[in-house]
Amino acid sequence: KKLLLINGPNLNLLGTREPDKYGTTTLAEIDTDLRAFVESTGGTKQPEGDLVDRIQQAAKEGIEAVIINPGAYTHTSIAIRDAFLSVKIPFIEVHLSNIFKREEFRHHSYLSDIAEGCIIGLGVHGYFSAAAYFLTAE
Repeated sequence: KKLLLINGPNLNLLGTREPDKYGTTTLAEIDTDLRAFVESTGGTKQPEGDLVDRIQQAAKEGIEAVIINPGAYTHTSIAIRDAFLSVKIPFIEVHLSNIFKREEFRHHSYLSDIAEGCIIGLGVHGYFSAAAYFLTAE
């Protein structure tokens, strides 16, 4: 299957940003390890408009599923939600930390109700769980 990995804002700081919450694995390490795991395409985009453009482009490329860690856009981006609704590509929302153990404003996601599933609080293992799901799903 052709999978796409998309990461939202501040995830480029993984490994150094609040390691007590997010661990010490860098985004580059996640990308490299996940590529090796699924032998798929992937990308790292941060500005909201770039994320929307990338989701729309994925449909033209025949991407079959998306794994997205939308970061702070989880709680703010109707544009990313609308992009997923327009392309109808199944996606899994991944969060390294348990957003429900954090500030209340982080408890709401504009994506969860339209996602194939959500993996929250399992650290980098969430990316691999999402990939494994899509690789074995019919």
